[in-house]
This record gives sequence, C-alpha cells and structure tokens, in this order.
Amino acid sequence: MGHGGDVIAELTADHKEVEELFGRIEALPSGDEQRKVYAEQAVIELVRHSVAEEEHLYPAVRAYLPDGDAIADKEIQDHSAAERAMNLLEKTEARDPEFDRLIGVLMAEIRSHVRDEEDHLFPRLRAAATEEVLMELGEKVRRAKKTAPTRPHPAAPDTPPANKLLAPGTGLVDRLRDALTGRGKPS
Repeated sequence: MGHGGDVIAELTADHKEVEELFGRIEALPSGDEQRKVYAEQAVIELVRHSVAEEEHLYPAVRAYLPDGDAIADKEIQDHSAAERAMNLLEKTEARDPEFDRLIGVLMAEIRSHVRDEEDHLFPRLRAAATEEVLMELGEKVRRAKKTAPTRPHPAAPDTPPANKLLAPGTGLVDRLRDALTGRGKPS
C-alpha cells in the first residue's frame, strides 16, 4: 500500500500493482472464482489510490499547472466512470458473463487513465513543483491510503473539503466489512 518516495513514484508503483492484478485476472479462464478475488484486490487498491489522488494530487495539479483545473476535473471524471464500473463489478460473480464485460471495461478505463497520468500529467507536475513539494505530497498520499475507503462509493464527494472529512470514517467501515466478509482474500 505504501511504496515510498515522492508522489509520482508512489502513484506509479500503485499503477504497477494494479496492472499486475489485471494480468492475473487475464491469465485465468472466464468463470474462475479466483478472478473475483483478484478483482476485489484491484478494486481495493484502486479506490484507495483514487481517494488519495482526489485529496492531494488533484489540488496540487490545480495549484501548480496553468490548466490544472481542467486537468483535475477530467481526472475526477475518469475516476467517476471507473467507480461506476467497480460498483457494478462488486455485485457480480465471476461465473456471470457480465463479470467479463465489466472487468474488461474497468481495465480499459484504468489503463487509459494510467497512460494519461504517466505520459502527460506526471511529467508536467514534476517540472512545475519542487522536489520538496513532491515528497510532501507522497507522504500525504501514503497517509490518505491508510484510512481511505476500500469500496466504491459513487455518491461520495470527490473534492475537498468534504472528501477529506468523510473518507476516514467510510474507510473504517469498509475495512471492518472487508475483515468480516474476507473480501479480497483467497477462499
């Protein structure tokens, strides 16, 4: 969950972790129950990652890039689309044909979002912000991921200050539910 380094290194490591889970899903045959476990693990990581970006990365993008408001708004829209797919995926069993469609949609959305961030947003932010700012953001992102929700909440606020106020409480409830149900753990 926490990788260390500046915000760009932290978020890029998250991207790699999720891509590894996607690869595991793709390597298994349709209907395999383990695909659901890997999908749950990916959703947990994606939700924590998204919440941390919305709390800390996108406000920095707004502050440091001249077109930061438009970029941050687009990124938050991407998150909302992925969150809707994750919400539906959570309710779908691996043996249901809809699971394959939904996981395909989610993987395509996330891969496109990651390419955009890594190829365009991250280099621009690195050029605009100091290393000290990027390191501080990395630490804030790591802290946010520790208390962030682990389930999609499409109706939850995406921007500060409301998202920063609600995320820790929602995260606690999500982690308790995950512990009680064994969500994201091999059966």
